[in-house]
Parts: sequence; C-alpha cells; structure tokens
Amino acid sequence: MAMSAVTPIYAAIDLGSNSFHMWLIRNNAGSVQTLAKIKRKVRLASGLDANNQLSKEAMQRGWDCLELFAERLQDIPAEHIRIVGTAALRRALNAAEFLEKAQQILGHPVDIIPGEEEARIIYQGVAHTSGGSGRRLVVDIGGASTELIIGNQFEAKALQSLHMGCVTWLETYFADRDLSEHNFSQAIAAAKTVLEPIRQTYLDLGWDVCVGASGTVQALQEIMLAQGMNENITLEKLKRLQRQAMLYEQLEDLDIDGLTMERALVFPSGLSILIAIFESFGIASMTLAGGALREGLAYEMMESLRQDDICQRTLDSIQQRFQLDRPQADLVALVANTLLNQLQLPAERHQVIQPLLAACCAIHEIGISLGFKQASEHSAYLLHHIELPGFTLAQKQLLADVIKYSHGPIVRTISQQAIPEEDARCLLRVLRLAILMCHRRLPDAVLAYTLAADKQQSEEWLLTLPPNWRSHHPLLAADLCDEAHKQSDADMALNITP
Repeated sequence: MAMSAVTPIYAAIDLGSNSFHMWLIRNNAGSVQTLAKIKRKVRLASGLDANNQLSKEAMQRGWDCLELFAERLQDIPAEHIRIVGTAALRRALNAAEFLEKAQQILGHPVDIIPGEEEARIIYQGVAHTSGGSGRRLVVDIGGASTELIIGNQFEAKALQSLHMGCVTWLETYFADRDLSEHNFSQAIAAAKTVLEPIRQTYLDLGWDVCVGASGTVQALQEIMLAQGMNENITLEKLKRLQRQAMLYEQLEDLDIDGLTMERALVFPSGLSILIAIFESFGIASMTLAGGALREGLAYEMMESLRQDDICQRTLDSIQQRFQLDRPQADLVALVANTLLNQLQLPAERHQVIQPLLAACCAIHEIGISLGFKQASEHSAYLLHHIELPGFTLAQKQLLADVIKYSHGPIVRTISQQAIPEEDARCLLRVLRLAILMCHRRLPDAVLAYTLAADKQQSEEWLLTLPPNWRSHHPLLAADLCDEAHKQSDADMALNITP
C-alpha cells in the first residue's frame, strides 16, 4: 500500500533567560498546527553572578533540559530547525562553555541573537499572529531583557532591547522576597531609569495600539479574566493587582485569584516593569499578543503562511480544515452584513461588531463536522479549544458562545469580556436572523428584507419582508415567527411585517 507524503515538521527553540521552550509545528491547511510544546523553567539569568559568569548549576539545568529537546529533533531536517539564545547568554562571559556542550547535545548550532535581532523576530511573531491595524507598540518582558518595538503591519520602525527582565529584577529588587511598598517602588523607579533614554523617541513616533507579548502580560490577562475584568490591561488594573500582591508579606505566600504557581515567583518583578512602562509612555491600554519570539522564528521558516490579514488567514484555514460550505458562509455573511448596515448603528459600534460578525458567519457551521445533532454545542467546544491567531482570548470565547447560541434557545446575556453586552446581543441577533433567512442555501432564494431599529428603543427591531411572503414560504414563516417569540421573550423585541 502506498504511503502518503509526510507533512514537514518544524522546530523553534528559544533558550530564554527564564525558560527554555521547544515548539514543534506543521502547516495544516494554511495554519500553524502545534504538535508539541516542551517548556522547562531553567532560570538561566538567576545563575549569572556579579561578574556575568554563568554558574555550573545554571548551565547544568540548561543541559538537562536540552537532553529532553534533543530526542525530538532527530527526525527533523536541519533547515526546519531554528535554535536561538537570548539575553542571559548574551551577557554571560562564559557562554561559549555552555554553547559547546549544548550544541553537542542538540546536534545543531545555537544562534545567540543580538538584542535588536530578538526584538525584530518578536515583532514578526506578533505581526503574524495578532489582528488589528495601525501602528503597534509591542512590549515583551523576558527574564533578563525587555524588548520594545514600534511597527506597522510587518515592518518594524523602532527596535530596542533593554537590560531588565523579570528574573533579574526579582534577584535585584525582590531578593528578600518581601512584597513591600519599598521593593515595588524601587523596582518601578529602576525600570523607569532604564526606559528614560528611549522614552521621547518612542513618544515622538507614536502608536495606535499597544500589545504585550510576554509571560507577564499573559499572566495578567489570566488574572483579570479570572476576576471578571475585561481583557484590556490598564494602569488602574496594574495598580489594583499591585495592591493585591502587597496583601501578602512574602513572595512564597502570593495567592492571587487567576495567578498560577508557575508564574507567581516572577510576577511582582514583571508587574513592576510593566507599571513603569505604562507610566513612562502614558499607555492607555494593552492587550495580549498572539505570539512572540518562537512564532517569529516559525513564520520565518514557513514562508507560505505569510499573509497580511491574519484573521482572514485563520478563518480560511478553518474552512479548509473542517471542509465547511464556503458559498453558504459567504451567503450568510452577505445577508448578515446587510442587516447590520440597515440598523444604522453609530460608527463606533458598527466597527466593533462587523469584524466579529464576519468571523461568526465564516465558521458558524463548524460543529456540523462532528455531527448535526448538537452542532451548536460542538461548534462551541471546537472554538474554545482550537487556536485562532489574530483573535484575542476574549474574542475567541465570544465567537464560541455566539455560535453556540446561533440556534435554539436565545440568551440575553452572553458571559464574555470582549465587547459591551449590548453589542454582543446585536451580534447574536443578526447572526440568527441571517442563518434563518439563508435556510435554502441559494442566493436567489433569499427574500428581499429590511431591518430597522426603533429610534427610542434601540433593541426593538422591525423586519419587513415582501407582501404575501408567509403564504409562499410557510416553513420560513414558522421559523421566523418562532424566532420573533424567542427574541421578544428575552426582552429583545422583534416584530415582522407584513
């Protein structure tokens, strides 16, 4: 029996100052599919002494980790492997000793990249995995360095790698493990001093959105979502979390809701650096990026996946992987977008809802790939668990829940933290109507329609269809009548005429 061609596997390995990571991936229908992730807390930076010499203990921790990585590299072509070392290895004067044995273990060269090159690759990782338009400020707080980049689409305009990180700040300003006002103030002030030489240059360049690409920012978002906040990181929230941390005297006692034990040790030091960045640059809000250094390494090896519109690439890939009916998705999207336009919402609300509505339309039938029965529940499960580059975690949860309730009983409140509740309800209602009106799956079979919202009661809608439509389309009439009752019973009035 003939064997099918083996899909190429790629490996991106990051020997970071805090953790060593190995990411094994393949190209699956136009998207990156993770095959394995291996991570070990090596804390290389904590093994640097005052003379920038790596301790034998730190090097041994690193070599032990690389023994694990080496087994998985045996069957991968050398041109599909990229291994880089970052700040701790840049600083270590005896890095050559570590590298000699590391390369023997791995069987492949390790590239210690300059700080500016690290910043460039981080930006590529963000650009290839995060949605949004306009100029970005990217912040990545590592173990021994912090990268700040300003760029537009795939082009970086400013690149900086600064000598501060959550491990080095831990060992310098929280060495006694006290979560005191004094330690936080010292750590924040020191970070501001490091930032000062680049502050004005970055302010002059400016940015439209700010994203964080580090473990610190991921930890913060996990905490905020666990505590019922939305996903946008603000200075007020950072200060609130600082106060929560200071309720505990010692670092080992830290027990903030949403903070994992794995991240707790370096959380106060990373939080201090981020507070300094927010205050130095006057940042209004920050969201979590979809990727960073490892993603940048991967996408530079996998040129076929480069595309300007990250969200569209993700949606196209899902349609291909799950063999979705693209013409039907396009038809539902056309009707949904027309309905949304007819509501004549304020521009800022329309801009929030429209791209999320387009995404829902593109993949609303994903659950059918598992089975028609309970397809909506299957859809929600799949979307909660697959990766969606270009969409934030909160947006991913919103898409899953909206599609879950796109059929059957309707809910007035969707538990989510991506957009205002009123916008989420509008998104859900429009999607449900568009799916119903496209039930025959043919463009010519869609009735003429007009949707309007009451000027005084914006959630009271009127759907106008052609004369005598009920007698000619009894099944659609029954479905729309049922839908009107469901929406009205949920205090979202829907009237249909004639």
